[in-house]
Amino acid sequence: MSRSEGQGRGGRAAGRNGAAIAAFGGGTGLYSLLKGVKTFTDNITAIVAVSDDGGSSGRLRKEFDMLPPGDIRNCLVALADEESLLAELFRYRFDNSDLNGHSFGNIFITALTKITGDFGKAIQLANRILCARGRVLPSTLDKVALEAVHEDGTKTTGEVNISRSGKRIRKLNLRPFPGAPTREVLEAVAEADLLVFGPGSLFTSVLPPMLNEGMVDAIKASCAKRIYVCNVMTQRGETDGFTAADHIAAIYGNTAEDIFDCAIINDGRPPEDVLRRYAAEGAEPVAIDRERLERWGMKPVIGDFLCTQAYARHDPAKLAGAIMSQV
Repeated sequence: MSRSEGQGRGGRAAGRNGAAIAAFGGGTGLYSLLKGVKTFTDNITAIVAVSDDGGSSGRLRKEFDMLPPGDIRNCLVALADEESLLAELFRYRFDNSDLNGHSFGNIFITALTKITGDFGKAIQLANRILCARGRVLPSTLDKVALEAVHEDGTKTTGEVNISRSGKRIRKLNLRPFPGAPTREVLEAVAEADLLVFGPGSLFTSVLPPMLNEGMVDAIKASCAKRIYVCNVMTQRGETDGFTAADHIAAIYGNTAEDIFDCAIINDGRPPEDVLRRYAAEGAEPVAIDRERLERWGMKPVIGDFLCTQAYARHDPAKLAGAIMSQV
């Protein structure tokens, strides 16, 4: 790759300090990344998938004809002051009532959307209200759904249905058409020092924001170093049996080759009881195939990035350290 590594375009959002990072994804993976990276810089933009159609987000999306708030709420909480009462409120989930399954944060974002009449403005206000160390942006303001084309030629529409299909995915599309990224999203990509993709569900969190109209061209045009953070475990129904290189090959097959400069891959081993629990769910540690990565001209950054909890997930501090070492 020809561009100078690690050198962004010098863009710095007003009032922000540290390296400019734009991170793509959603779910618990992006939450962990943001929670760690915010200790190094507050010049962070989370670019979050808006194709979720399950759980509380799916219910609100259908009932109020709006974009799903759940992954965005998660990222806002990750960037907020952890001691903040507002952050705790955003995490609060109702049970044993008509609001069963809904989080306060999802309802709050829904109310802001109805008051302002604009989901994008609602998220801007939520960023300010939570005093987020960085900002969270929806990857598009267009209402899009995921469509998976499977290896047998059949198609499945909807994030929940795709995860439940159990079929290998050959191609991923946004329907009814690719969404248009906002000006703020494109500026964040252009001004970044680092572009980070993952960790998170490969086909339902990491890839969808990359499929919006013109996004691949914007990513390739950026002078930022582009980092892929590989998942710790395979995911049943999405990446069964995938190696680290298989994850990247799936992204390249849906976007363009040579997008990534380096890949951060965990080689720490979870405790045996944790592995047994994941195995019962059809998941296993992602195998490292260094030679395939190096043939792509990609630098593997391999280490023990596991947290010490009862889940096989990235430790926010360890992952953030590995990411910031690439600036």
